[in-house]
Amino acid sequence: MSEVEVGQAADDGRASDQTRRRFLTAATSGISAVGVVGVAVPFMASWNPSEKAKAAGAPVKADISKIEPGQMVVVEWRGKPVYVLRRTPEQIAGLPSLDGSLKDPNSDSSDQPAYISGVPRSLNEEYLVVVGLCTHLGCAPKFRPEVGATDLGGDSWLGGFFCPCHGSKFDLAGRVYKGVPAADNLIIPPYSFEGDSVLVIGVDTEVA
Repeated sequence: MSEVEVGQAADDGRASDQTRRRFLTAATSGISAVGVVGVAVPFMASWNPSEKAKAAGAPVKADISKIEPGQMVVVEWRGKPVYVLRRTPEQIAGLPSLDGSLKDPNSDSSDQPAYISGVPRSLNEEYLVVVGLCTHLGCAPKFRPEVGATDLGGDSWLGGFFCPCHGSKFDLAGRVYKGVPAADNLIIPPYSFEGDSVLVIGVDTEVA
């Protein structure tokens, strides 16, 4: 093996270790302090394929039928945490009111599939599907659903995601707030639905 190949292998190993550390941070930070109440974020085991196949990029399926309104679960895809949030009607209705507080309210520069559009940033506005890594330095934002959290903006906070590493904030559509280190909205992976209860991450939906 040449020196270039050895160096490339070392770089790939470091990148893999870094991704693994970020994912473990997300998987183990499932309990967020919300005032005096803890919000448990379940880690949902995806159906086939194997761990090795998932790491290589194979799609994964998850049963979302038991997710309650207002609840978020975490699914692993490509070694990354994917947040799946079932939003309540009230949470969806509040999204447009935040446009003036966000850097990219219309997701003009967001990393997301072409078939994702609109304020909710989703195929089905009830379900938000985003990669759970902050677009600043890749930390795992915490799910902070409570309205009016004094440490996150008080009356202007309608729930969302908070990255404790450097203070970046995102709303319940994964859109980044102004005045924080992160420049971009949370990434939306390719995904589709099989019926009403199965989410497929890694496979684009068919657009008519």
